[in-house]
Amino acid sequence: MAKRTIVAMPGDGIGKVVLDEAIRVLDAAGFDAEYVNGDIGWEFWCKEGNPLPDRTIKLLEQHKIGLFGAITSKPKDKTLTELDPKLKDKGFTYYSPIVTMRQKFGLDICMRPCITLPGNPLNFIRRNTKGGSDEPVVDCMIFRQNTEGLYGGVEWTNPNDQVYDTFMTHPRFKENFAWCPRPELAISTRIVTKKYSTRIIKAAFEYAKKRGFDKVTVCEKPNVIRETSGMILKIAQDMSKNEYPNIRVEDVNIDAMMMWLTKNPENYHVIVSENMFGDIVSDAFAGLIGGLGFATSAQFNPETGVCVFEPTHGSAPKYAELNPSIVNPIAMILSAVMMLEHIGEDKIANRIKDAVLKVIAEGKVRCYDMMKMSGKQEVLSNGAASTTQMADAIIAKLK
Repeated sequence: MAKRTIVAMPGDGIGKVVLDEAIRVLDAAGFDAEYVNGDIGWEFWCKEGNPLPDRTIKLLEQHKIGLFGAITSKPKDKTLTELDPKLKDKGFTYYSPIVTMRQKFGLDICMRPCITLPGNPLNFIRRNTKGGSDEPVVDCMIFRQNTEGLYGGVEWTNPNDQVYDTFMTHPRFKENFAWCPRPELAISTRIVTKKYSTRIIKAAFEYAKKRGFDKVTVCEKPNVIRETSGMILKIAQDMSKNEYPNIRVEDVNIDAMMMWLTKNPENYHVIVSENMFGDIVSDAFAGLIGGLGFATSAQFNPETGVCVFEPTHGSAPKYAELNPSIVNPIAMILSAVMMLEHIGEDKIANRIKDAVLKVIAEGKVRCYDMMKMSGKQEVLSNGAASTTQMADAIIAKLK
């Protein structure tokens, strides 16, 4: 029998392609696992009115470990348009299945590494004062609070009396928004709790301690979003003072962070943020290491042991039907490496990581994004590797 059982959730679009290739690499590296399919994504919303069916939830409850490809989420008007006619007017409401999964299992700690891979032609380069250029080494882990904040899903359009009257008790709301007719009013909340803010900040400090870094950067906006960002910053400052006196807290506003990371990204090694700000800063950092074809993530609940690993790119439906596929599978493969590291399979993780690094450094096999080509089928005839060819090259290096 296989040592591990992994819930494989391909999802939509290119998620199905890249997950298959990642599993091929895992097999070639000798990872002993059985993969059970978990249904998730737009297809199941359209057919069943639920993009995260209960059967998939049960699989994750049982096996704890998930590999996830990508999902398609569409605007509110299209969710009902594409729902099976038999299910319309049945009260079904679309919610992002990955957000639902995170909240269902309390996958509040999200780690998103942004690390320079030597030889990647897409690495960030800047001019230096001598008229030449520098390629700074980016080595940053973003800790994104994964279940709260602006992605918490507590929102209304045309709020009911109870909600509206509650907001009217706040003088700023009454002063600035009472003029707006309720049918023309949409409200989203940013909810932050001390418990889960503390947990993500603690994880960031522990990572900094393990890596020998002397700074944790809190990327928020406490000068404007005073209550929620203020709480996060205060927790970090108190934790530094009381538990990690050798690790200081740096306070950088999210907007300023966007400027600093494109000037001096090598100065940042550990960043912690609320859900949306963490999403923004991790995608921005990903642009410095080659883009979403190299952006990985891990999300887990340290209490229950449930963990899910995924690339941070979307389902890219315009590429999904291309045959052969042209998309870069490295983000999915390196997300699988994060899974291996999380469950203690360091030897296999290092073998795969080394193989990826060798392929990139050698530069003989590159997907279209690495060659700065437009994503069209003809890139394959112009020298770009297909999704399968990239996985083949990584597997060859394993041997």
